[in-house]
This record gives sequence, structure tokens and C-alpha cells, in this order.
Amino acid sequence: MRALQLFGDRDTRLVEVPDPPPPGPGEVQLRMRAVGLNHIDVWGWRGMAFAKRQLPLTVGAEAVGEVIALGEGVSGWRPGQLAVPYGALTCGTCRACREGRDNLCENVRGVKGFHVDGFAQEKVNQDSRLLVPVPEGIPAEQAACAAITFSTVEHMLFDNAKLEPGEVVLVQAAGSGIGTVAVKLAKAMGCTVIATAGSDEKCEKARALGADHVVNYTTDRFESVARKVTKKRGVDVVFEHVGATTWAGSLLSLRMGGRLVTCGSTSGVSAETNLMMVFQRQLKIFGSFGASMRNIADGLGKMAAGITPVLDTVAPLEQFEAALARLETRQVFGKIVVTL
Repeated sequence: MRALQLFGDRDTRLVEVPDPPPPGPGEVQLRMRAVGLNHIDVWGWRGMAFAKRQLPLTVGAEAVGEVIALGEGVSGWRPGQLAVPYGALTCGTCRACREGRDNLCENVRGVKGFHVDGFAQEKVNQDSRLLVPVPEGIPAEQAACAAITFSTVEHMLFDNAKLEPGEVVLVQAAGSGIGTVAVKLAKAMGCTVIATAGSDEKCEKARALGADHVVNYTTDRFESVARKVTKKRGVDVVFEHVGATTWAGSLLSLRMGGRLVTCGSTSGVSAETNLMMVFQRQLKIFGSFGASMRNIADGLGKMAAGITPVLDTVAPLEQFEAALARLETRQVFGKIVVTL
């Protein structure tokens, strides 16, 4: 079967590898249909010193597949059904796993596509407990955005920041995959959305998604706009994933007791923080990494209800590396998905 494997820094190759064996007890075999691209794919492609892995490695951390075979003891699945695999190899037995907080697993064995073989190959065996069913009617290209993109936003906005209807939320980098989803989910629940983007073109696209106010952060100070829109009160929630270049402004944008939730640091991992402002204004800062399987299911439910991902590009597997380069240079608005 075909597999897209990473052989070294910025060196992916489409190669022939042996088919996986028949699914074992508790496993489901999937015919992979589509893979969503994320910054974790870019990091792995560049070569990250902290990633303990053995090359070559099949890439792809977010995907959807079609059930083609069931292992012994598997119930509740049928051939032809679409399923979203959970990308982290969780233990399923620690306290966090038992409580449904999968992304806090105490014994996680890695992330597929980053530490161990991922989903960018034609067939994959997956533990049935790490699969989420796709509701009828959702195309594979959209379902491929559930395992990381939709679930990350669900976990950030609702589990951590606890966004409520009627609140004001500042969405940083609204042209990204998670940024576009954050705008759509926040608007769907009746929030006022201030969206930032790096070009006038992206700002207009964010406005078309429903953002009430847009800011080109290369030419305007988004924190000034946030204070003006809220009549100096500040926003209730900041959806942050840019990092160093926006961190100080994001904190300044918050109201007294406001909440900042962050899942990324694409512009740099270190940033100065005014601690006096944090405690005097009683700000709440939440770190958010990954998501739970419940978040994936909730995201798929919202897709089924009509809140669909924004697809920048749908390309064949052969163009995976070119798609990564496009993502790296921030040319995208929404998600890039490759099909198998």
C-alpha cells in the first residue's frame, strides 16, 4: 500500500509499504480517506529536537477513514462507516482516561504522525476505543478536520474558557484552521467576535464568516480596537495561539476577571508577562493542549448541524509536502486537507 513517510528534515516520500495485518482483538481496520494538515505536521517536517521518534515515519496526525474490517470482540461498528481516529496513544486506564480527559493521559505513548506512524497511508489498524463515529452526511474532507481542529476549539472555548452566549471574544489569527472554527462556533452561540488576521484579504474573509469586527494586526493595534469596541471594558475571552508577538496585547485586551486561553506559540515560545496586571485585574490564563474524544464527537455534531470547516485547499496525497510549505508560510485561510 502507499504511505507518505518522513525520512529526514523536510524530506517526505510516497513509498510502498506492506499492508497492515488483519485487525487484532479490539481493533478496527480503516481505509484512510483524508488527512487534515496542522502545525504539528509542520513541526515534524521541519525536525523538532524534542520529538523522540524513529525514521522513516508515516506522517499525518488528523484524519478520517472508512471501516473495512473488524477484529475479534469489536461491536458497534460496521464496514463502510466513516470513523475519526484519536491521534494520541492513550492508556485508557489512568484516572484521566477513566474520567474522559484523554488529553491528560498519564501514560500516553505518543502522537501518531509525530512520534509514531500516523494516518497518511492507505490502511491503518486502530484500537476501537480510540475511534469516534462520523454522523451520516458529513463528507470525508470535512470529517478530516474533527480530530484536532474542531476538537481543539471545543476544548479551548468551552472546557477551559467556558465561553457563554453574549460575551465578547477576541480571536487571534482568525484565518487559521482553528481560528476560522473559533469564529464560527462563537458566532453560532451569539457572541460578539473581534477577529485578527495578517492581511486585508483575510480580514474580509473573516468578516464574511461572521466576525463583527476585524483587525489587520500588521497595520492596527488589535488591543486598541478591543478596548474601543467594548467601551474600555475589555473582552471576556481571548482565543490565543500566536504566541510572543500577540501575547502582551492579548492580556491588555481583557476585562477585569477576563479569560485567556492559549494552545499555540507559532511566533515564539517565550513572552514577557506583566504579572502585576495579571493579579490586579484578576486575569485567568488557561493552557490548552489537544482535546478529548468527547470534544471530537461534539465537533462532529456541530458539523452535522451545519457549522462546517473552512477548507482552503483539498489536494491529493502526492502534494502533501507542497501543502505543508503553504501552511508554513501562512498563505492559508482555513484548513488544508489531502485525500488518499
